[in-house]
Amino acid sequence: MELAMIDDKGAAAGRSVGVSPSAFGAEYNEALVHQIVTAYMAGARAGTKAQKTRAQVAGGGRKPWRQKGTGHARVGSIRSPLWRGGGTTFAATPRDHSQKVNRKMYRGAMRSILSELVRSGRLRIVESLAVGEIKTKALERRLKDMGFDDVLIVDEPASENLLLSARNLHWVAVIDSAQVNPVSLLAFGQVLLTEAALKKLEERLQ
Repeated sequence: MELAMIDDKGAAAGRSVGVSPSAFGAEYNEALVHQIVTAYMAGARAGTKAQKTRAQVAGGGRKPWRQKGTGHARVGSIRSPLWRGGGTTFAATPRDHSQKVNRKMYRGAMRSILSELVRSGRLRIVESLAVGEIKTKALERRLKDMGFDDVLIVDEPASENLLLSARNLHWVAVIDSAQVNPVSLLAFGQVLLTEAALKKLEERLQ
């Protein structure tokens, strides 16, 4: 399977790169992609929400008043959930939101997403994306000339100049090939891969 490459103007570069059909020509499995994206986002949740039950709230060891004869309702502790400052009835506790995803399913979802990006013309390949100096305006102009306005750039490795030049562009994200994940691929309208990153990504999906 051959993928055409583009030049610095976004036009066809006149050459292509061979890739595995199993990695970039797979059928789109919507159910699998949904499951993997949901699991990936769930794994990013902190899960640190915590509240105190009536047993954990400080104080309240003594009965506030006697059981009968005061005219008040009977109360056993000032830390009752009915009282201000009391414990929470069904207190939230820290928990792990991560879901188990096996390697075969994860790779299958990645192949499915990349293949759909290729079919829809949203995955573009460039030989390299070298940035000589840290210059946001220069990178912005270069990407605009290539026809990008909402793009994820994947390089191998992502140079410091490229990272620093792109960090103030809200419509651009730069990551290494090792950081590519289902959510990052779906978060942008276009994906720009360097040839080196493409080969590394292909190796991961074999």
